[in-house]
Amino acid sequence: MKIMVPIKRVVDYNVKVRPNSDGSDVDLANVKMAINPFCEIAVEEAIRLKERGKADEVVVVCIGPSKAQEQLRAAMALGADRAILVETDLSLEPLAIAKILHKIYDQESPGLVIMGKQSIDGDNNQTGQMLAALCGLPQGTFASEVTFGENGIYVTREVDGGLETLELQLPAVVTTDLRLNEPRYAALPNIMKAKKKPLETLAADSLGVDLAPRTKLLSVSTPPERAAGIKVASVDELIEKLKNEAKVIS
Repeated sequence: MKIMVPIKRVVDYNVKVRPNSDGSDVDLANVKMAINPFCEIAVEEAIRLKERGKADEVVVVCIGPSKAQEQLRAAMALGADRAILVETDLSLEPLAIAKILHKIYDQESPGLVIMGKQSIDGDNNQTGQMLAALCGLPQGTFASEVTFGENGIYVTREVDGGLETLELQLPAVVTTDLRLNEPRYAALPNIMKAKKKPLETLAADSLGVDLAPRTKLLSVSTPPERAAGIKVASVDELIEKLKNEAKVIS
């Protein structure tokens, strides 16, 4: 079985982002980029399934600029077999991304699609659901455990009341949550081997997908700084401040 893993190129989670001087967008000049952490968990899970003999090929897919080859090579250093870059310099919305992934799904015909539940930049949490709908596939979102059964896969997910387990017929779309696994580090020999693994590049506008945005970014700014907290000496002082300074009680 082939597993397809869409990944996203995002600003490294250790970097504090800042807006451009004109507030038109996030400043990405000389900023360290990385695989979206939720996508890295998806790559790890696909590799573990292959190591357990449940899959024979892991294909990673990224939509972005040519520099996204770095993240695809990083995924192959972790264990993915080959990669596809759908190249574009446009900032795409989730629906356009899902439509592109639908095209790649039709091209690759994987038995399972595993992807991050959301990215740490847009934070939208909808591409996986849209892809499942476009492909007409069952979906298991927020997966904290994935196991194989006789008739398909079992996806355990956290819900308000505890845990819920879904049985899905394959092919299916699964989106990963933080508790699913802990991604491995790439060993140096695997980083070197990844440089020779196949990486196919496609132009996004060659896939016949409408990439026009439906929303418009007006401006980007840093959030207002929060005032420092204070310590009070007694409950009476706390009540007095809540009543007369914060005015949140009467």
